[in-house]
Amino acid sequence: MADIVDSMLDLMRRLPPTRVEENVASLVSICPDYEDDLLSSVDQPLKVMTDRTTGKEYLACDYNRDGGSYRSPWSNEYDPPLDDGTVPSSKLRKLELTANEAFDTYREMYYEGGVSSVFLWDLDDGGFAGVVLLKKVLNPTDSSQPGGSWDSIHVFETSERGRQAHYKLTSTIMLHLITKGETAGEVNLSGSMTRQHEQDAPLTDASSHITNTGRMIEDMEIKMRNLLQEVYFGKTRDIISDLRSSSSLEQERKQRQVQKELMSLMKR
Repeated sequence: MADIVDSMLDLMRRLPPTRVEENVASLVSICPDYEDDLLSSVDQPLKVMTDRTTGKEYLACDYNRDGGSYRSPWSNEYDPPLDDGTVPSSKLRKLELTANEAFDTYREMYYEGGVSSVFLWDLDDGGFAGVVLLKKVLNPTDSSQPGGSWDSIHVFETSERGRQAHYKLTSTIMLHLITKGETAGEVNLSGSMTRQHEQDAPLTDASSHITNTGRMIEDMEIKMRNLLQEVYFGKTRDIISDLRSSSSLEQERKQRQVQKELMSLMKR
């Protein structure tokens, strides 16, 4: 079993990230017995769904999935309806509602749009875990404007130790960008990045979990965003500049001629 799942994951790492959903569906059709293992191991772009009861949008992923149904954080109901679906305890459900309101404000401040969702679940050891989902889609109004999407998946686990809480955070960002220009043509940039972090934080009441995880997620997103901009985009720009020049051959000849003249003057 492990060998088959590892082989499927190894294959997914070599396939285009823009077609991850199609590739996962193909592998599931080939090996249906390993559907749950594959879906829980491969990060896919978040799906936007609408709560039938409240009319609010929420995000669907493997963490709020039970079979073929997805639980809404607003009404706590599954779509399609599921009678015996897994739901958090009443105490954790109250915290989940508060967390959704808090991260909805965070989303509006940092993303200026998009959709966010928070899902919590109880652990066997008495603690709890959760996931914070954020998605922003850029839809171009015409072919000359860039388009793409940003998906953030922050999975955390917490355990209380007196007046302290220990948090384990695993953050994944999936980025998809498409831009077109006269000089560069069409550029399609897609990929994902995953980082982990652990820390202890003071705990005064249940709401402190929202503050602590919110601060960790905010710091992590800033670091990963800077890393994408400075390292990944920077390296891509350098490689493209070395492989392909936007200036004409005549301009390059003139530049080389000027360099030769300057070198000859320096030698005198």
